[in-house]
Amino acid sequence: MTPHALDALLRVDRPAFRLDLALTAAPGEVIALLGPNGAGKSTALRALAGLLPLTTGHLRLDGTTLEDPAAGLHTPAENRPVGVVFQDYLLFPHLSALDNVAFGLRCRGLGRKPSRAEALPWLERMGLADHAHTKPGALSGGQAQRVALARALAVRPRLLLLDEPLAALDARTRLDVRAQLRRHLAEFEAVAVLVTHDPLDAMVLADRLVVIEDGQQVQSGTPAEIARHPRTDYIARLVGLNLYQGLADGLTVTLSDGPSLATTDGLTGPVFVAFPPSAVTLHRSRPDSSARNVWELKVSGLDLHGDQVRVDLTGELPLAADLTPAAAADLDLAPGSTVWATVKAAQTHAYPA
Repeated sequence: MTPHALDALLRVDRPAFRLDLALTAAPGEVIALLGPNGAGKSTALRALAGLLPLTTGHLRLDGTTLEDPAAGLHTPAENRPVGVVFQDYLLFPHLSALDNVAFGLRCRGLGRKPSRAEALPWLERMGLADHAHTKPGALSGGQAQRVALARALAVRPRLLLLDEPLAALDARTRLDVRAQLRRHLAEFEAVAVLVTHDPLDAMVLADRLVVIEDGQQVQSGTPAEIARHPRTDYIARLVGLNLYQGLADGLTVTLSDGPSLATTDGLTGPVFVAFPPSAVTLHRSRPDSSARNVWELKVSGLDLHGDQVRVDLTGELPLAADLTPAAAADLDLAPGSTVWATVKAAQTHAYPA
């Protein structure tokens, strides 16, 4: 079994909030922390970096204990083998790209000339050798992000922390930089922990997702596992699914606060049932359909969602439906409209709760 390069129990008590999170990772693994605002993601990142002391718990990296409050041990941030890429990059505006990358090396005792010599190959890896003498103010957002990443990697950290590393980029730049970041993370031999609000960033960049709500882990797994089997409403919204909980008796699931749902997954006992908004078909009158799941609902809102119209519906089974703009126009939908929604049993997915 591969040993854990990161072994952390992060317990931090703050006014009206407690983080209680266990994190482990193997060498070369990329972990993404996901969760709503206030869930504790940034607190976890600051604790890993040494910027926020643990109340209790421990932090071990490559078998070395960096923090153990019970033993009175707290390794200062500057003495940890940790690299950080902040959301706004925090590049020094008066230093060139090369000197920004060399900064961490100089802080660790390397002289000006050798630190620059060691920093230059990192800029070359990022495709920025031609910008070595450019100051941050003259760099694009994508270039600044790559300089910040090079600076973090140049000190050869055993733990790389990325705090919303793509949040400051426009959509077009984000696509390109995300692909580059994925390549660099694939080559990184130590542990990387990514904090993001963007499910696409997490799905593309991470090997494993850890979802935090109210300071605690609520689900962990590969991107595919999380997307297929969400276990909270937040995760279901994140991956774009309608999610319900109830009791299964064969092919029928009776929801705890709603009607029954027909499925094709024969289960017994507590289950979740999920289906994508694209599986919902809407009609202005009760349809003559083979679908076994039929509900009369009201339109509570409409919004553009990519190239689809997302229709929010309320009633005995609140749900979201995705339609093409043409289909939404044909149905003449508006808030308050009554519609019939159908979902085929084969398009639902039930799994144990």
